[in-house]
Amino acid sequence: MSFQPIFEAQPWDDVKASIYAKTAADVERALAAPRRTLEDFKALISPAAAPYLEQMAQLSHRLTRKRFGNTVQLYAPLYLSNECQNICTYCGFSLDNKIARRTLSSVEMLQEAAVLKDWGYDHVLLVTGEANVTVGVDYLEKALRTLRPHFAHLSLEVQPLDQADYERLIPEGLNTVLVYQETYHRDDYKKHHPKGKKSNFNYRLDTPDRLGRAGIHKMGLGVLIGLEDWRTDCFYTALHLDYLERTYWQTKYSLSFPRLRPAEGLLQPKVEMSDRELVQLICAYRLLNEEVELSISTRESPVFRDHVVKLGITSISAGSKTNPGGYAVAPESLEQFEISDERSPAEIAAMLRRQGYEPVWKDWDATLVGPSR
Repeated sequence: MSFQPIFEAQPWDDVKASIYAKTAADVERALAAPRRTLEDFKALISPAAAPYLEQMAQLSHRLTRKRFGNTVQLYAPLYLSNECQNICTYCGFSLDNKIARRTLSSVEMLQEAAVLKDWGYDHVLLVTGEANVTVGVDYLEKALRTLRPHFAHLSLEVQPLDQADYERLIPEGLNTVLVYQETYHRDDYKKHHPKGKKSNFNYRLDTPDRLGRAGIHKMGLGVLIGLEDWRTDCFYTALHLDYLERTYWQTKYSLSFPRLRPAEGLLQPKVEMSDRELVQLICAYRLLNEEVELSISTRESPVFRDHVVKLGITSISAGSKTNPGGYAVAPESLEQFEISDERSPAEIAAMLRRQGYEPVWKDWDATLVGPSR
């Protein structure tokens, strides 16, 4: 099984034209539907849906509370390395950026982990650049073994791996893998990834399939909003999610909405997305899928994050540092991108409580999923 035939059967220009042709009647039909289809999703992300944002927001809030209750999960990224073999036009870690490179040792990982534990975190996202030799499978296995005794939930956002590599890492405590396609526009993808393994569009597109076959507990999807038309890109994310849920139904899924942020050597976004449009997208995903987890990062402003929590978000980062060693070891090293919301985890937790939500620091207990395979 592969997503590629489904993807190829939906040409970009046709999808884009279909989205922009949606009318108010299509939006009203989507809002009234007991179960929404991908065609309904096109209507909900179309320009025609803009006047219906309040109705979408109210419905999204009700659906989220029904499925997830009044809980919001907190997580933090732990950057292990900024070494990278790829050239990416939008990333501070890009190979062509002349920056000091750093990869944490096991001792340094534990120093960083101590800060996160002191803040209350039990859910950590391990992040590296894409450097197969320096931070390949051996390094990732060591990192999982080092940190597993200290956290209940370990996620990875690293280079795409082979199925056998995922099968090797899952017994070491790997629970979740985030892999963003960046953009589903094949030509623009190549323009933004001219060098390195990441330039292989099809290999990256097939990564969720390899994860599903490996039996990963949860995977995260998304695009980097700003590289291409956001509506079209996000339709392909929804199409991908629909395929994955039907094919690997035992796996859980999450979606993220990263907008381009300033970084060393960063290009300007090709397409600007307003705050209202991001709210529209979040609500549209919730109306399409009541089960998927929706995450918002510290890329977004404090005011925006405070308001969007009630509209479908189920997880939120806090206190994030996007540089290796940023919490304790090397606070001044170069960040992958600039943080917008710099409030502490305690401040974010207090904000959630003021809005009637319970901050959840621990995603799940290992005893609930049985012994490692």
